Amino acid sequence: MTDGEGFRIPHPLVLLTMCVLLAAAASYVLPAGEFDRRMDEATGRSVVVAGTYHEVERSPVDLFEAVIALPIGMAERADVIFLIFMIGGAFMVVDESGTLRRTVSALVGALKGRDLWVIPVVSIFFGLGGITINMGEEIVALVPVLLILTRRLGFTPLVAVAMSLGSAAVGSAFSPINPFGVLIAQSVAEVQPVSGWAFRTVVLVLAMVLWIGMTMRYAAGARVLASEASGEPGESLTARDLSVLGLIAATFSTAIWGLLVLDWDFNRLSASFFIMGVIAGLVSRMGFGGTADAYVRGFREMAYAALLLGFAGAITVVLGQGRIIDTIVHGIFVPLESLPRLASALGMMVAQAAVHVPVPSNSGQAVLTMPVLVPVSDLLGLPRQVTILAYQYGGTLADLVTPTNGSLLAVLAAADVPYEAWLKYVVPLYAALIALSAVAIAVAIAIGLS
Repeated sequence: MTDGEGFRIPHPLVLLTMCVLLAAAASYVLPAGEFDRRMDEATGRSVVVAGTYHEVERSPVDLFEAVIALPIGMAERADVIFLIFMIGGAFMVVDESGTLRRTVSALVGALKGRDLWVIPVVSIFFGLGGITINMGEEIVALVPVLLILTRRLGFTPLVAVAMSLGSAAVGSAFSPINPFGVLIAQSVAEVQPVSGWAFRTVVLVLAMVLWIGMTMRYAAGARVLASEASGEPGESLTARDLSVLGLIAATFSTAIWGLLVLDWDFNRLSASFFIMGVIAGLVSRMGFGGTADAYVRGFREMAYAALLLGFAGAITVVLGQGRIIDTIVHGIFVPLESLPRLASALGMMVAQAAVHVPVPSNSGQAVLTMPVLVPVSDLLGLPRQVTILAYQYGGTLADLVTPTNGSLLAVLAAADVPYEAWLKYVVPLYAALIALSAVAIAVAIAIGLS
């Protein structure tokens, strides 16, 4: 993959395989070490015990074991991978029923030249997904739907990625209520859940306005000719289309309710979307055979993106087998103890971004790093909320650029957007969001956010 200036990044599968091999090589160089761990009753997760890091027997990962980690990584992410297949298959059914084409056509006709306003509407939808349920991998299967919309409106595929994964990542990073991010971090740090929500909400609004505004600016300046393959503007919806759209809305509402209230896992989500696709096919008179054929085509479309998620998971597998994840965390955070308060807080944010490369799981990073950083913040007189902000703004926001983030690479692959093209777009925005985060942390320290 290259752009016009010769910058080259390997194919995503090559890039992830190189990261797996690099992790294996690091197991020969870095000392093996571990923190003691305890079960945290509030979160139901195993968390590290601060001050207990110690070296352990080395466990280097050889080349063959590193390759074995690839299928292991696939197996460990099986629930997410099957969710992607099920959502992708279901929306292929909806697509082949013609409902998506007619819906987009009707939307274009209704906008009448105000089509740029689709961007804030879609971005807010995905931003809310990030705020409430840490939406990430689920977006992969929705990319074909977004591409139909952006193609019809004359936007580039990169806009589809920015509206969806980009908005969700920003929402997750600045969320006051993300149950898989800030709430876990607050629980581990023994801070009242949802405390500091007003401050976080103000920063969240500023971040979303910045992200959406810059996405609209890019979309307006990089428009291409709209495809005529998506139907005629103003094409009306049928009664069956309205039924299918209602079914989609009901399924998403049920999924969100299940995640937030019923503690659903990915397997239950997969079942919900599978049922949605079958009913949509039958309502659209595709029959069982036609619906099954559409599912097969949807599975085929999602295969590459799902594979990337498994390869990304293999990196963590190798680091765990080499027993060097805790070593990396310990080495990154120890120097922060000797810095002044503001410098230490900003250093925590940078360190969290660095840790997110070997630990791309937001919840996993919270339970790994917060017990290490809370004693440091107490020693320096930093409010614990500031330490949590550093985790949010440093670690979670890094989802926008981290090459080990499987959902990012999978979404880019599904949209056929090269990773280097995404970096060229997102790095200036990422820098602006980091600057906003640094200001927010400084203000939080000044007001003693609690």
